[in-house]
Amino acid sequence: MVTLYQALNLILNVVWFVMIVHIIMSWLINFQVLNLRQPLVAQLWYGLNRLLEPLYNPIRRILPNTGALDLAPLVVFIVIIILQSALRNNAGFFFQY
Repeated sequence: MVTLYQALNLILNVVWFVMIVHIIMSWLINFQVLNLRQPLVAQLWYGLNRLLEPLYNPIRRILPNTGALDLAPLVVFIVIIILQSALRNNAGFFFQY
């Protein structure tokens, strides 16, 4: 069971890191530091979007429309923090068996 805890924690950490990269990249694109006409930037951007849209879309359907401000990543961050905390708190349960 220890490996299950470690695997879930690793997945949550990877999602966290990918979301941070996506958010920073979106800022750089919006402030025109990065250009989507560059092939590498475009590939990274569209790849990150394809990875994260399945997480964001259900939340976007629930949240009210806030215009240019996208709150879906914030909600996903909060869910990740809650899941990591729940895993950490229940880790002792996994180690008992």
